[in-house]
Amino acid sequence: MQNPTIVETHSLTKRYGSGVLAVNSVDMSVRRGEVYGFLGPNGAGKTTTLRMLVGLIKPTSGTATVAGHAPGSPAALARVGALIEGPGFYPYLSGRDNLKVVAELASVPLKRVEEVLDIVELSSRAGRKFGTYSTGMKQRLGVAAALLKDPDLLILDEPTNGLDPQGMAEMRKLITDIGQGDRTVLVSSHLLGEVEQVCDRVGVISNGRLVRQSTVRELIGEEGVLVRAQPIDAAQDLLTRMFGPQVVTRRDGALHLDTRPDRSMEINRMLTSAGVGVSELRPYERSLEEVFFQLTGEKQGS
Repeated sequence: MQNPTIVETHSLTKRYGSGVLAVNSVDMSVRRGEVYGFLGPNGAGKTTTLRMLVGLIKPTSGTATVAGHAPGSPAALARVGALIEGPGFYPYLSGRDNLKVVAELASVPLKRVEEVLDIVELSSRAGRKFGTYSTGMKQRLGVAAALLKDPDLLILDEPTNGLDPQGMAEMRKLITDIGQGDRTVLVSSHLLGEVEQVCDRVGVISNGRLVRQSTVRELIGEEGVLVRAQPIDAAQDLLTRMFGPQVVTRRDGALHLDTRPDRSMEINRMLTSAGVGVSELRPYERSLEEVFFQLTGEKQGS
């Protein structure tokens, strides 16, 4: 039976000579055919992890397999395409000629150049020098280069960095299109909306540790109940006694209850019977942003 995962790491760790622990015992699994979001704040260890997966740096300890082989081995690299820390091309060559150079180095038929240019929608601008490209076009050419080998696994490190909103939307669509079928896409990002829109599963990394790995739906969790009532202190006291302090949180002038929405009638009856005026009572979903800040310990707006 074919291995359902294409990336597996066990206690993967990277400590630099300065004593900095960049990646700390990461256990991560990426399944075949999914778009996997590697989510974390800047400096969390995302790029270091990806560099280990493609063999650019060696781990201090722990193990990893990529496409069934050791990271950086010829067998693994033959099945992996990667864009890590931005694309690097000759500025005086056209986009097309840059891809021809990469194709020759990778022993890829030159006809594949036109195919990947079409995939990333750069065919009409492929004759222009790379040095004249916008940031979005440069990122697209980097993705095209990563696709030259028609890889089973595509690794993209912060592919929307530096893009304007239109460019970000176009890159998200490109990632979604590329992730169709059997190809696996592993994309790192610190942008919550990006991950929520394009990824099937997500791994959240903070301070070098993988703190959660699940589907986006599982990460967000079940719906809860939002209550707006006056006096709010009295409402909070009653609901805390009803559900317990771990269920009730207060923010933005409302009470958020981590409980089933079908208890709304019971909640309303209890509050109104106690003389508390209820102005809003509705189901709500936690946002990925809320979960992210809760898992990483980052403060919203920081």
